[in-house]
Amino acid sequence: MNTNFSSGSLSLDDFLHTALARAPQKFWWVIAGVIGVLLLASLIGWILARRKPGPVVDNLNARVRAWWVMVGVLAACFLLGKIATLVLYALLSFFALREFLTLTPTRRGDHWSLCLCFYVAIPLQYWLIGIDWYGLFVMCIPVFGFLLLPAVSALSGDTENFLERNTKVQWGLMLTVYCLSHAPALMLLRIPGYEGQNLLLLFYLLLVVQLSDVLQYVFGKLFGKHLLAPLVSPSKTVEGLVGGGLSAAGVGAALWWITPFTPLQSALLSLLIVLCGFLGGLALSAVKRSLGAKDWGEMIEGHGGILDRLDSVVYAAPVFFHVVRYLYQ
Repeated sequence: MNTNFSSGSLSLDDFLHTALARAPQKFWWVIAGVIGVLLLASLIGWILARRKPGPVVDNLNARVRAWWVMVGVLAACFLLGKIATLVLYALLSFFALREFLTLTPTRRGDHWSLCLCFYVAIPLQYWLIGIDWYGLFVMCIPVFGFLLLPAVSALSGDTENFLERNTKVQWGLMLTVYCLSHAPALMLLRIPGYEGQNLLLLFYLLLVVQLSDVLQYVFGKLFGKHLLAPLVSPSKTVEGLVGGGLSAAGVGAALWWITPFTPLQSALLSLLIVLCGFLGGLALSAVKRSLGAKDWGEMIEGHGGILDRLDSVVYAAPVFFHVVRYLYQ
């Protein structure tokens, strides 16, 4: 195949070969493990669908199919490199912010501040990561965005529920753009002896967060007796948090070899990720309940909306990023 991307000499074969060679061998071991787990889950789902068909099994199989797609997209972005990863997360921020603002309606007077959020803040935030401008990346939204958005909204002259409206917009922007952007921002870190492997840190973060969510659900269903916050999230139990959280942290500790951490550091950081992810899921569940919604959206079959899958990540990513940066820089 000799297809050229442009008038240059780089063919599609060359491009794919470069992309595959870019990924460290550790990446392939992790991907193989994830694919193995998904194959097992798909087999179990197929057996259950034949023996005990029902809505619960249908939901399980829908979730497994969605995981195949999500893992495939993430793996492709990792292979394609930094720009593809940033584009993916910019799109995730866009759709997550749209879901958040759809459930927290705004008024006509918020039009220009919303335009700033979607069409200025999102591309600017990820562009700053792309050019490795750490100083402005960490302060642009929480300082300049925080001050500018309500001022722009005030220019419309609409003062009805002004504080409530602007608080929603600011909080939505912080969660879905600023906090989420700390996941790909792991590529900014300069860790001695770990050059060229930062995408594995992102994979590590996502794997521990998502495993924690799944295992907390499983342990809660199997052993859960003591509800943590029944009015906020009826499915969250003490047994689910302890059993699922410790299991996910154990997996994270076992994955120390794909990180720059020692096994002990990996275990402690995994526990931190689990705790932050739990708090994120709880906080955003409270927001949904206050709005009378079950899910943030319906974009992902079996999972709800984008924000339903990212509620743990938006809390865990900034904490993980800054702790790792403090340890190594």
